[in-house]
Amino acid sequence: MSPMKIDHDAIRNLATLLTETDLTEIEIAEGDKRIRVTRTINVQALTAPMSMPNVTAANAPETAKVTAIAPENHPGAVKSPMVGTAYLQADPTAPRFISKGSTVKPGDTLLIIEAMKVMNPITTSKGGVVIDILVEDSQPVEFGQALVIIE
Repeated sequence: MSPMKIDHDAIRNLATLLTETDLTEIEIAEGDKRIRVTRTINVQALTAPMSMPNVTAANAPETAKVTAIAPENHPGAVKSPMVGTAYLQADPTAPRFISKGSTVKPGDTLLIIEAMKVMNPITTSKGGVVIDILVEDSQPVEFGQALVIIE
């Protein structure tokens, strides 16, 4: 068996295709030779500061309304980078990666999204406390859907 000649241009083209299509893995085969290119996606939580009006009890109207922030607009929302199925644990018998009230640090796995038979770990880029888990185990998720709130 002759050694495989590496086609650097083909690898670059596959890597570019991964980025353009938001895929995490691509593989091509020719005979018994294969080239597989993969990439890891890290989800970054939004960190836009929120400005709140300064209201004191003395000047607050009697019927003040509290407006809840939609999960997708929450500054601590971790959003799905892809369409797929969310799993809250590595396998059905394993403990969940996170729970409400648990503390996470940057790089911790929050959940897994299966897309096209590939398991993609969704990690956090910031530390904090898990305030809410917005998906159920084995639930389909959409691109940009809020999955977890971390404060």
